Amino acid sequence: MVSPYGVGLSRLHAGMLAGQCCLEPVSELYPGFQGTVAAVGSLPLLHDGHHYSRSDRLAMVAARDAVGEIADSYPTFHESGIVMASTVAGLTEIDPEIAQGPAAWYRHGGLSRAASYSVSRVSASVGEHLGIQGPACAVSVACASGALAIALAANMLLDEAAPMVLAGGSDALCPFTLSGFNSLQALDRDPCRPFDQDRKGLNLGEGAAVLVLETLAHATQRGARVLAVLRGWAMTNDASHPTAPQKDGIELAACIHRAMEMAECSIDEIGYVNAHGTGTPLNDIAETHAYERAFHGRSQPIPVSSTKSYFGHCLGAAGALEAAITITSVRTGSLFPTLRLNNPIESSKIDWLHGEVRRQPLPVAMSVSAGFGGSNVALVFGSHSA
Repeated sequence: MVSPYGVGLSRLHAGMLAGQCCLEPVSELYPGFQGTVAAVGSLPLLHDGHHYSRSDRLAMVAARDAVGEIADSYPTFHESGIVMASTVAGLTEIDPEIAQGPAAWYRHGGLSRAASYSVSRVSASVGEHLGIQGPACAVSVACASGALAIALAANMLLDEAAPMVLAGGSDALCPFTLSGFNSLQALDRDPCRPFDQDRKGLNLGEGAAVLVLETLAHATQRGARVLAVLRGWAMTNDASHPTAPQKDGIELAACIHRAMEMAECSIDEIGYVNAHGTGTPLNDIAETHAYERAFHGRSQPIPVSSTKSYFGHCLGAAGALEAAITITSVRTGSLFPTLRLNNPIESSKIDWLHGEVRRQPLPVAMSVSAGFGGSNVALVFGSHSA
C-alpha cells in the first residue's frame, strides 16, 4: 500500500481510524487550476537503468510492501503472475512542450520518458523490480480497473496459470487527468461529500495497492498468514454511456448479485459495503439505486460508506485501495464512516455510515467499483474463519 498516509496498510488504517482527511487545496498543478487533491509524499527514484513514471514507482513500492519476505523465502515466487491496473500510467511524463516541438522534446531526453507511457509499463515495472517471470497483464477500464485486476487475478489462480498472483492498481496525479475531469465539471473545489444531498463532485488522489493472491490450499501449504478470503467476485458492464452511469443501477445491482451468488452468501450476510462513492451527482444516486435493488428484502438496512472522502478518487488504484480497506474492516471489525456526510441521500434501505467509526463483528463485506464506460466490479471478502 502507498497512500497519502504513507507506505503500508497500517499507516492508512491508523490515519482513517483517527478520522484524518488527506484532501488539501492546491493551485500549482497546472496554470489556472484551483482545487482539492490528496497527494503522496516523497517516493524513492528507484533507478536501475530504466526511467520509471510516478505511477510505476507507486506500484513498485506497493508491490515491495506487499510481498515482504516472500520473494526471498519462497522458491517459486518468481513464477508468480502480475495483474496491474492503471489509467494514468506514464501520462505524467509527457510534457506540454511535446506539442510545440516533438523532435526536440525526444532529442532532449523525451524518448525514455515516452517509453513509460503505456499502461502495460506499470505491470512490467513491478516484474522488473521483483524479478517476477510469470504472466504479466495490464488492465485499464477507468475507475473500476483496480478491482477488475483482482478479479482477473483470482480467475488466473483458478485456471492454474500461476502459483501466486500480485494484483492491484496504481495511478499518479496528473495535470491532463485533472483538466479532463475539470472539463466534465466533475470536480469539487472543496473536500468531497459522497452520498450527501449537497455533493458537488469528486477530488482526485493518487496511490497504489497490491494484493498477493493465492488459493487457500496453496497458502496453507506454505504456511502463509492469511489476511482474508476472496469469496466471490463479478464483473458487468452498463453498455450505456461513455461517462454517465446507468441511472437506475440495474447492471451494478446485477454485478453485486452475481458476486454474492459466487460467494454463496445471502443479502443479510453482507455486513458492510465499501462503495465506489465518488461524490458526483450522477454516480451517487445511481449507486444508491443499485444498492436498493441488490439488497431489497434485507432484514436491516445495508451499512454503506465511501472511503474516497479520506484520500480522494485514485482512479485505476481506487478499487485496489478500497479492497485493502475492506479487508482491514473484516479483520478489525472497523467500519469507516463517510466524512462530511451531513445530509445523506434519503433511503430506507441503506444505513449511511457517518460520524464515528462503527465497531462490530464483520465476517463478510463487499467492495464495489464502477467506472466510466459502465464497468462494474464487486468483490466479496470474508474472514479466514468465515
